[in-house]
Amino acid sequence: MGASARRRALISVADKKGLIPLAEELAGLSFELISTGGTASLLREAGLEVTDVAAVTGFPEIMDGRVKTLHPKIHGGLLARPGTDDAVAAEHGIGLIDLVVVNLYPFASVIASPDTSYDDAIENIDIGGPAMIRAAAKNHARVSVVVEAADYETIIEAYGNGEPSFELKRLLAAKAYAHTAAYDAMIAEYLRERSGNAEKFPQRLLLTFARKARLRYGENPHQEAAVYVGSGPAGASVIRGEQLQGKELSFNNLVDADTALACALAFAETTCVIVKHANPCGVGRAKTQAEAYSKAYEADPTSAFGGVIAFNRELDAAAADAVLDNQFVEVIVAPSVGREALGRLEAKPDVRVLAAGSGGPALAGLAVTTLEGGLLVQDVDRVGGDGAIEIVTRRGPSAAELEDLKFAWQVVRFVKSNAIVLAARGQTFGIGAGQMSRIMSTRIAALQAAERNFPLDRAVLASDAFFPFRDNVDLAAEHGIRAIIQPGGSRRDQDVVAAADEHGIAMAFTGRRHFRH
Repeated sequence: MGASARRRALISVADKKGLIPLAEELAGLSFELISTGGTASLLREAGLEVTDVAAVTGFPEIMDGRVKTLHPKIHGGLLARPGTDDAVAAEHGIGLIDLVVVNLYPFASVIASPDTSYDDAIENIDIGGPAMIRAAAKNHARVSVVVEAADYETIIEAYGNGEPSFELKRLLAAKAYAHTAAYDAMIAEYLRERSGNAEKFPQRLLLTFARKARLRYGENPHQEAAVYVGSGPAGASVIRGEQLQGKELSFNNLVDADTALACALAFAETTCVIVKHANPCGVGRAKTQAEAYSKAYEADPTSAFGGVIAFNRELDAAAADAVLDNQFVEVIVAPSVGREALGRLEAKPDVRVLAAGSGGPALAGLAVTTLEGGLLVQDVDRVGGDGAIEIVTRRGPSAAELEDLKFAWQVVRFVKSNAIVLAARGQTFGIGAGQMSRIMSTRIAALQAAERNFPLDRAVLASDAFFPFRDNVDLAAEHGIRAIIQPGGSRRDQDVVAAADEHGIAMAFTGRRHFRH
């Protein structure tokens, strides 16, 4: 073939992390370095000898750099097969390329800026890079392709020992195709979202996520697990947040922290949420974080043990002290953590502390549930989308009761169905979750309140879905509950409202159900 005796590496990277050490190692292994644009300039500045792509192709970069590597002397050098293509390579003076190190224009970071115009976004779609990556990956029996800086050390070690194994080359090729697939999916979604007639649920759903970390195990110790990060909208996020201290986060820590943070951020006022096994066990709202925490803890101190605690404000020292003085906690999450608060938390170095970021919850547009063989996809059940509350009973709630109803209604959205929340004065009194019958959830919530000696004659009740029968209203009346909020929409709404009127209970309909499974 037309290859020289010296091995050749084509390097063209948007992400320059680790570039110079890699290139220096390759030069030390007698590789000829071929490069373009900014990558070539950096390599020369580091004192390395570099061959420009234009020198290989005999053709200059044109169209403002849009066309530079799309040439037979590049792609022939990548796709040539030993034996099969020797004659044609020799005829056209095509030299082999043994290693490709390429990653792509930073399309994700470009479109993340609100100042990016549509034309700028399109200009940052890489064409030559994906073509080289795919060509090298296709011919991985001969060519090594590297798209992640994390693999630089591996490929240097392999060449230092002679030649990368076929298994390594195949693994790198798989990563390369995943890299270009994710890139194409991101572009496709960007274009689809800006199409006037785009479907909410496209014919082909493209989901791309990058692995952030391997976890010790999954929901149970026999299950392997990892956490992946998407490229969704900015905002407070447990997955994209920063862990400031503590042991490694577990699968269940992440699930509970996500629920706790989302519930806390549903409130404008200072609020604390304690979650255990994906359900809020206590929610408190107050003027200070320490008071809010005390309310949440007092609601169910037994379940709070070993729970996850979220705040919707920067964590302050008083709240940190209150938590550490009261209980064992697995995770504390807040949009940010004050320096003094973090200093207090250092006394318990195993406690996981997360700064989730600011800007409200980073809700994606779609919620995905996995099933055997596929996915269920739906809109995210966004907080704050309900219409006006409709009072359907003869007696309307007092101003204080109405405020309690709104508080309980926010909490019940985050409780597993069938969900019942009893609350008063910015504090949950009892929570019934995940029962097969709604009446059982009501009984559990009332039992929790009774164990804590909460005065239910001043409490309200929220239900995530309508009451199919009047029995829940009758049970609420037995405990002295004075007001109920629920979606309405049952065929027996008239009977349910009549029961409320019999007991002098004020009832409000929201017109929207909030199942959470």
